[in-house]
Amino acid sequence: MDREVLFAETLQQIKELAKEQGGYIEEAQVRDAFSGLALEEEQLRLVFDYLAKHKIGVGQPVNPDDYLTPEEKDFLQGYLEDVALLSQCTEQEKRMVTLAVMAGDMKVRSRLIEMYLNDVAQIARLYAGQGAYLEDLIGEGNAALTLGAGMLVGLKEPEEAQAMLVKMIMDAMETHIQEIDANDRKESRILDRVNLVMDKARELSHELQRKVTAQELAQETGMPLKSIQNAVRMSGFQIEYIADAETKELEWE
Repeated sequence: MDREVLFAETLQQIKELAKEQGGYIEEAQVRDAFSGLALEEEQLRLVFDYLAKHKIGVGQPVNPDDYLTPEEKDFLQGYLEDVALLSQCTEQEKRMVTLAVMAGDMKVRSRLIEMYLNDVAQIARLYAGQGAYLEDLIGEGNAALTLGAGMLVGLKEPEEAQAMLVKMIMDAMETHIQEIDANDRKESRILDRVNLVMDKARELSHELQRKVTAQELAQETGMPLKSIQNAVRMSGFQIEYIADAETKELEWE
């Protein structure tokens, strides 16, 4: 297996194990997992830094509140106060309502959702600090909870239902974070291309002592005309070195 692929798979396994252990992993577990790759100590340090960035504690769980902004802390406190009475229940009540929903009684489904609202907020705390707003994480979690509460019919044990709901909530939050990360990378690539076209336009403009056309820039640099046009459009037609700033509404390749 390719070394880079093995590294990525091992890192994913570590993240999954940490999730199962409550958000942390032992240093010995990390070193043992990567033992087959014979990483240098500096490379292992980078792994530990990566885990810390993704809120995975080494040796003990991280404190979720350390990753919350003051605004998020205020929002969380207010939200928890709002749902406190709704979520309040005994373990026995939670079990009985879960069993009723599992048996197909949808009349108590809304009560089951209320019982888990506090849990959603607490799970969201664990995912804060990774690029997503806490409020949005809670929203995604609540949506997953509502969906999951209608999918419990046929399960055998309340513990199985609880595990399913928690997993759906966590998966929804992780997907949201991944989508934000993907969008950030796309925006970064777009910005890089706009800057590249601007630099190339500046160079050619200085060489010709006038503004250049997108067609001239494409011919001079070998870049596709579509890329030049898109860069001009995405810059808000603010690349001053290009004369024909009017361009078609084209999408990035």
